[in-house]
Amino acid sequence: MTTSSKNVLPSQLSAVVFDWAGTILDFGSCAPMGAFVRLFEKFDIVITIEEARGPMGVAKWDHIKALGTLPGIAAQWQKRFDRAFTDADVDHLYEVFTPMNAAVVADFADFIPGAVDMVNTLRARGLKIGSTTGYNRPIMEVVTPIAAAGGYVPDNLVCAGDLVAGRPSPLMMYRTFADIGVWPPSSVVKVDDTGVGIEEGINAGTWTVGLAVSGNAVGLPLAEWQALDPATQEELRQIANAKLKASGAHYVIDSVADLLPVLDDIEAKLKQGIAP
Repeated sequence: MTTSSKNVLPSQLSAVVFDWAGTILDFGSCAPMGAFVRLFEKFDIVITIEEARGPMGVAKWDHIKALGTLPGIAAQWQKRFDRAFTDADVDHLYEVFTPMNAAVVADFADFIPGAVDMVNTLRARGLKIGSTTGYNRPIMEVVTPIAAAGGYVPDNLVCAGDLVAGRPSPLMMYRTFADIGVWPPSSVVKVDDTGVGIEEGINAGTWTVGLAVSGNAVGLPLAEWQALDPATQEELRQIANAKLKASGAHYVIDSVADLLPVLDDIEAKLKQGIAP
């Protein structure tokens, strides 16, 4: 009778799986926000940036449905169209949204400071680089060539809509494991700026690292963040940390530039037999 390796922990990491907007590029995860606001404006519905950010990280169809079912927005829709917001409406808005988001995403495709250098450092350490995103394929067809021109080409890409379910389910992570050939999940780290992205990693059995400052949790462009006084920055950082911790993040850092000490700590835990 052979000894099962099912419960044997790896002694080192095999891969890091990154989200895209707010994680690798688009500091503040700003590209989708204006598009969501303008989308609902086209139907004479007013939504705030704060409302638009709420479901960030899920597939964009699910995001639109979540917005349309918020009480205030649902009431506006009922008044404007004399009926409730339906899945057919979500389908229609989604068809309008995709080209709107694709049209602006290139304007927000600057890399987050340190992101490309970090990925190169991880590759030099022998780690594979996976990627999942709440963007769909048409939007990523705009983003990936820009990223590649700047030196970022992950080992795979799984988009919202590729599988029967997206975040917070683990299915996009499972596809990533298969795409890049890594296992067990405890040898993988998921890095994301949204709560559902963290939950995606947890549900897949990986380590998770939340990004408080560079992404949706703070939600400010780089220049606006840098213009804040240190006390205000710290206040926003702590609020963002709490949100990501509440979603179950094992670690929370400001941005990918701060990732290396976390990976060292995770590998130390693995060597001690500690699982995620």
